[in-house]
Amino acid sequence: MAIASTSTVIFCCAKPDFRRIPSLSRTSSPSFSPLVSRIRSRSLIHDPISLSGLIGTGLVAAAFVAAGPDTSALAAVDSLQLSEPANALSLPTWAVHVSSVVEWITAMALVWKYGERKGYESWKGLSWAMVPLLGGALCACTWHFFYNDESLEVLVALQGALTVIGNITLCIAAFRINKSSSKLEISEKP
Repeated sequence: MAIASTSTVIFCCAKPDFRRIPSLSRTSSPSFSPLVSRIRSRSLIHDPISLSGLIGTGLVAAAFVAAGPDTSALAAVDSLQLSEPANALSLPTWAVHVSSVVEWITAMALVWKYGERKGYESWKGLSWAMVPLLGGALCACTWHFFYNDESLEVLVALQGALTVIGNITLCIAAFRINKSSSKLEISEKP
């Protein structure tokens, strides 16, 4: 393990880059050069491969420390396994939940931008009308995150209420958009 950690540190640490970087230097000597070269060093944050190697080595080291000094490598890796209840969501189901929330937020932002660029205040209202449904989605994700715990049953009721309120606000927003667009059509006719 010490060899793996040492090699990771040697190969993953920031390496100096000896390319010249022009910079102005102000000195009092009469024969100064305006271009002075500096050594720049890449940070570990800017090199994702090195960072992932360092994090991986740290996790392996943590597994060995957690397993204890007299255990094998397989026992150390087995100590990292988590036990989840039977009602835990699968990874694809979580992907659907999270991507749906991200898509909804993106849709809200795009509707807002459309209303701003075209000057339609009713479209901005549609973006505000989408907020209760986002709250309902966050309630569902929170409830699932805590493995559908019975003590959080209030989130299910809150999600239902926010869904009803969100559907009503979307209906009102759609009516306002329809009303404002019909006013525009009437005013544009000769």
